[in-house]
Amino acid sequence: MNVSATDLVLWLVVPYLCLAVFVVGHYWRYRYDKFGWTTRSSQLYERRLLRWGSPLFHFGILAALGGHVIGLGIPASWTEAVGITEHAYHFVAVSIGAVAGFCTLTGLAILIYRRRTVGPVFSATTRNDKFMYVVLTATILFGISNTVLGNVIGQASDYRTTVSPWFRSIFYFQPKPELMAEAGIGYQLHALSAFLLFAIWPFTRLVHVFSAPIGYFTRPYIVYRSRTPQLGNRATARGWDRTDQKARR
Repeated sequence: MNVSATDLVLWLVVPYLCLAVFVVGHYWRYRYDKFGWTTRSSQLYERRLLRWGSPLFHFGILAALGGHVIGLGIPASWTEAVGITEHAYHFVAVSIGAVAGFCTLTGLAILIYRRRTVGPVFSATTRNDKFMYVVLTATILFGISNTVLGNVIGQASDYRTTVSPWFRSIFYFQPKPELMAEAGIGYQLHALSAFLLFAIWPFTRLVHVFSAPIGYFTRPYIVYRSRTPQLGNRATARGWDRTDQKARR
């Protein structure tokens, strides 16, 4: 199959370019901006909306991510080999995907509303994060339209024969852009917005996804010392003696 120059750029050059920026950008950010490697928490400014929006968004996005890992990473032949029919697979994918998409979109809407209407939270939002919210919202909307509208309202294209093998071929370093060229426009827009999100990821608050408090388990204890001579009514536990008491002994 002949592939046009546009398809080569969109489904070969752009994915590798975005992934390169994703990897190199994270290295640069960690190397030169360790103190900026943070989610820029705004919980102190407002908690009521955050209490609803954050769980909805995070649990929804985790479920959607799991669905993408299965749908894109596992070939159809594998699921059929373990006895999962195509009808059963699509039923589970649509039902779980619809719930996950609704939770993610609702949580994101609450978080964006909170970030726009609460003054201190809005002031703590960078330009990169504002652009990230636009791209993230577009990516989620494209995904929901493909999952829900394509399967429930219209006739959905079989992404497991086009998008999935194309996506895997990128990481095999044997790219097949002709497969993505055959996919529906909704899947193409979803893929482009997702790769754009990967490209801007290292320069936004999304870097906190790769943060884990591993050092917490190995760091030394924090020693608290009272400024008053009275330590309380209870006997001092072993190892918590005042340093000045030790000095007098």
